[in-house]
Amino acid sequence: MSKIVLFLAAGLFLGTAATAQNGYSIRLHIRPYTSGKVYLGYYYGKIKALADSAQLNAGGEGLFSGDTRLPGGVYFVVSPNRAILFELLIDSQQHFSVSADTTNLPGSVLFTGSSDNTIFQTYTRYTAEKGREITTDQAALTAAQKTGDSATARADREKIKQLNDAITKYREDLGRKYPTSLLATLFMALKEPEIPPASRQPGGKYDSAFAFHYFKDHYWDGLSFSDERLARTPVFEPRLDKYFRQLVSPDPDSIEKEADHMLLYSRVSKPMFQYLMVYFVQKYVVPEYMGQDAVFVHLFDKYINAGVTEFFTEKYRKYLNDRAYSIMANLIGQPAANLEMVDSEGALRPLYGVTAKFTIICFWDPTCSHCKEVVPRLDSMYKAKWKNEGVKIYGVMVDGGRDAWIQFIKDHNLSEWTHVYETKEHQEATEKAGQPGFRQLYDVYQTPTLYLLDQDKRIIAKKLSYDQLDEVLNLKLQHAKSK
Repeated sequence: MSKIVLFLAAGLFLGTAATAQNGYSIRLHIRPYTSGKVYLGYYYGKIKALADSAQLNAGGEGLFSGDTRLPGGVYFVVSPNRAILFELLIDSQQHFSVSADTTNLPGSVLFTGSSDNTIFQTYTRYTAEKGREITTDQAALTAAQKTGDSATARADREKIKQLNDAITKYREDLGRKYPTSLLATLFMALKEPEIPPASRQPGGKYDSAFAFHYFKDHYWDGLSFSDERLARTPVFEPRLDKYFRQLVSPDPDSIEKEADHMLLYSRVSKPMFQYLMVYFVQKYVVPEYMGQDAVFVHLFDKYINAGVTEFFTEKYRKYLNDRAYSIMANLIGQPAANLEMVDSEGALRPLYGVTAKFTIICFWDPTCSHCKEVVPRLDSMYKAKWKNEGVKIYGVMVDGGRDAWIQFIKDHNLSEWTHVYETKEHQEATEKAGQPGFRQLYDVYQTPTLYLLDQDKRIIAKKLSYDQLDEVLNLKLQHAKSK
C-alpha cells in the first residue's frame, strides 16, 4: 500500500468546472473495517487530489456518490490512515460496487457492474503474477552472473524477455479487444515506438538520425491531446516530461512550436487544454534551464493575456501577470535595460556608459550573508582572469544602506568595479512616472543576481553562479578568439 503524505486540491490555481449527467455512485464493502472514513482520490499529473469521501458503517460499507459525473481517469481508494488501498478506472460506467479485503490486496478486489474495472483487475492480477516471476528470475540471473555461470545467466535473461513479451502481448490483445476503453489508452501511454531494424532503415544499415526522428515522430501514436482522461492518470505527465527532456531541442523556439501544437489540438477539450496550459506554465515560469523563461512569455502573450485561460484564479493570474512583466525586459538575446544610477560621490554612472567586450552586472547587498561570500570571490576571479580579457563589472547596491555598502567596498578592496546605487529621489521619480524599476527590469528579488552582457549590452546569460559565469565567459572568449 502506498502512503499519501498530503492531498493537494486541483483548485489551487484553477477555477472549477462541473459535469452533470446522472452523477455517480460507487458502493463500497471494505473488510475488516468497522468504522472510519475512506477517500476517493485521483491523479492529476503528479498531484494526488481528493474527489470524495465516505463514512464506513460497522459492516465496512460506504458510498461515494454525487450529482455530477466524475471526469474519466485513474482513481484510487484511500484508507482512514491515508494509505492507497487499490486503484480503479472511472470512465463511462459510474454506477457500480466494489468489495475488498485489505489483508489480501489487490487479489481480493471485486467489482460488480463495471466491466472496465473487471478487465482492469484481471490485468492487474496477471501483471502482478508475471512481476513476481520476473523478480525471481532476476534474482537467479544476478546469482548466475556472480558465479560466472554464463549458460544459466543466458537462460534467465531469455525467461525474463519471454515474461516481458507476454505482458506486452497481453496488453496489445486487450487494446485490440477494447480499443476505445480507458485501459487501452493507458496501454498506449505506456508503449514506446519500436524503431525498425537496421535492414529496414535508409541504406540498409542503422542510422542514428533516422532512429531519433522515427522515435519522435511516432511518440504520440494512438494518443489524442483532446482525450481529457489522460490528464487524470499517473502515466501521461511522465511521458510529457520525457518528450520535452529527450526529444525536443531545449531552445525556446522549438519548445514553443511543440507546446502550441499540443494546445491547438487540445482546444476541443476544455479540461485537456486547461491541463496542458497549467503544465507548460508551471514548467517554464521558473524553468530548469536559463533562457527558457521566453517560453512562458510566449504563453502569456498568446494565451493568458489574450483571455483564453479563464480557469486560472484571479490570484494566480495576477502572479503570472507580474512574472511575465518581470521577465519580458530581460530575455536572453535582448538589449539590457539601461540603469541610470550614481556612484558613491553622486556622479551619474549609467550602465551604457561602460565600454567593455563583456559586462557583468552584479546586484548585491553588503549585509546579505550570501553576498558576503560571493562578491569577494567574484572580484578575485575578475582580477585573476576576466580583467585582462576586457571584462568589466557594474555593481549595483540593492539594499543594505549606503554606509555599509561603502565600507564593504573599502574592506574588500573592490576598487576596480563601477559601483552604483539608486537614489531615493530617482526611485520616487520612477514610481511617480509609472515606469518599471530596476528590480522589475532585471527580475531582482534575491541577491546576489548576476547578468552577463556582450559589448552591445545584449543579455548573454543571467542568474548564474560565479562558477557558471566563468564557464560561459570562457566559451564566449574562446569563440571570439577563434574568429
